[in-house]
Amino acid sequence: MKVTPLSIPDVLLIEPQVFGDDRGFFYESFNQNKFEEAMGKKIDFVQDNHSKSVKGVLRGLHYQLPPKAQGKLVRVIQGEVFDVAVDLRQSSPTFGKWVGEILSADNKKQMWIPEGFAHGFLTLSDTAEFLYKTTDFYSKGHECAIRWDDETIGIDWPGKKVSLSSKDEDAKFFNEASYFN
Repeated sequence: MKVTPLSIPDVLLIEPQVFGDDRGFFYESFNQNKFEEAMGKKIDFVQDNHSKSVKGVLRGLHYQLPPKAQGKLVRVIQGEVFDVAVDLRQSSPTFGKWVGEILSADNKKQMWIPEGFAHGFLTLSDTAEFLYKTTDFYSKGHECAIRWDDETIGIDWPGKKVSLSSKDEDAKFFNEASYFN
């Protein structure tokens, strides 16, 4: 497993070692011991989520506030997405900055998004299936969303025509959002 810090160093790109031949491939998609060794601390996952989206669907930017904040380990098992994390930690030198990566079934990359970040993705392929592990359970009373097209953040999405849920259409702008300390 290769772990690379991104331009926001707490967000990590994880690339598994893939063993492939003419029959197909095999890789270890998650190993608790190796993951914790790479993170340098114990991390417990309590929930797995699976979504399927069609091309142009944008989900996000979502997060949960303490005491139900979530870290997420995300990956794509079918198709391709542009995955984004936005730093919402006011004490961070990268507060309000974003980082994005292409995640796909072909490249098998994963992204670790710790607590304190908003997360979202845009489906680039005809369909995409997205899996993610979370460090806390979903809590409707703690969930928040920031607009995907907020100019303060300035995410350079690879498409401007997107399909949103009504919740994401009504999301707050960055300067109205709740942040982390």
